[in-house]
Amino acid sequence: MSQRHTMDRTIKETSILEEYNINWTQKLGAGISGPVRVCVKKSTQERFALKILIDRPKARNEVRLHMLCAAHSNIVQISDVYANSVQFPHESSPRARLLIVMEMMEGGELFHRISQHRHFTEKQASQVTKQIALALQHCHSLNIAHRDLKPENLLFKDNSLEAPVKLCDFGFAKVDQGDLMTPQFTPYYVAPQVLEAQRRHQKEKSGIIPTSPTPYTYNKSCDLWSLGVIIYVMLCGYPPFYSKHHSRTIPKDMRKKIMTGSFEFPEEEWSQISEMAKDIVRKLLKVKPEERLTIEGVLDHPWLNSTEALDNILPSAQMMMDKAVVAGIQQAHAEQLANMRIQDLKVNLKPLNIVNNPILRKRKLLGTKPKEHVYIQDSENGIEDSNVALEKLRDIIAQCILPQEGQGFTDKVDRLKLAEIVKQIIEEQTNSQEDSP
Repeated sequence: MSQRHTMDRTIKETSILEEYNINWTQKLGAGISGPVRVCVKKSTQERFALKILIDRPKARNEVRLHMLCAAHSNIVQISDVYANSVQFPHESSPRARLLIVMEMMEGGELFHRISQHRHFTEKQASQVTKQIALALQHCHSLNIAHRDLKPENLLFKDNSLEAPVKLCDFGFAKVDQGDLMTPQFTPYYVAPQVLEAQRRHQKEKSGIIPTSPTPYTYNKSCDLWSLGVIIYVMLCGYPPFYSKHHSRTIPKDMRKKIMTGSFEFPEEEWSQISEMAKDIVRKLLKVKPEERLTIEGVLDHPWLNSTEALDNILPSAQMMMDKAVVAGIQQAHAEQLANMRIQDLKVNLKPLNIVNNPILRKRKLLGTKPKEHVYIQDSENGIEDSNVALEKLRDIIAQCILPQEGQGFTDKVDRLKLAEIVKQIIEEQTNSQEDSP
């Protein structure tokens, strides 16, 4: 609790515009939580990355965990955090938001960087892996699991050959108390025990199996599995677990490969890659967490400490130059992330006769009776009356299913954008969060 209070004290409530100029048109990237923009510190003219989140407990927890980890040189630094009211053009009124000012990472994402190196060598892959492992070691030493380790969250400081790689985006991070149950993952990088936790969670939810008194959980070792997948991709240019069938959810054949740890080292791409590299991949992609390398085991592995030249040029750079291949993988990631984050919203509804809601109390005092069978969201969880939001959501669904008088969609619907719009409508009326660690 003291850490949370300390973090809250570091959040500034003065206007960010007193110290920074914000370029609202220049976007560095766009996740499901919104785009990252560019801002410039007035006193130094230094450029920073600006991430904006709705100010609620979940967002504050993300900031808290990131700040706890950010003392390491291989983790993106946070310079300032502001709690300001911001009104975007599509909004009718300002909303409380957190504005997170982070160091600018000019060198771009891991895959993009590799694709630009025509002579990306095994030694360079080893050096990148060591930096990622050092970042994870720091997080794990604080008992924090990142839970979304993937190439898009690994950024280079600048475009120089010696540029450090840094870990970012702590939106799924959580303190590992042996109770990490909520399935948070991205396809291709998900560990077997995360899928098993999801499978059991779904069966318990549907009543297929009774709720266990000691739920199936996973821990920080899921980050090590993801590291193994990233190393594999860096070396050859494609993931160890893949499916011929693209879908929003993990196909059965791909799920089976992950659950059984079934992968290969195809001769065409792997013939020139060292046995040390294959060994660390094998030891990280163990299905049983207890058999998997620990982060200390990774840092002690010969491949990260070899004095051999390892100057063989990897096939991954050439494969990653095909933007369609990389985009296909990233699209699958984005779809699954959008799906998971929408599922993560916990909206608790109660019947009117038992809810304790200030709007309802006011209506009762004024003698206005609400319609029967109407549900409103529980204000005890910080949630406002949802009628307006539900009406908007109903209109969207109706337009999707029953387009009126030829006014339906004329272009192909972007599922991600639609999911984001629906998510924003829901978020307008909810401050719910998953339980803080």
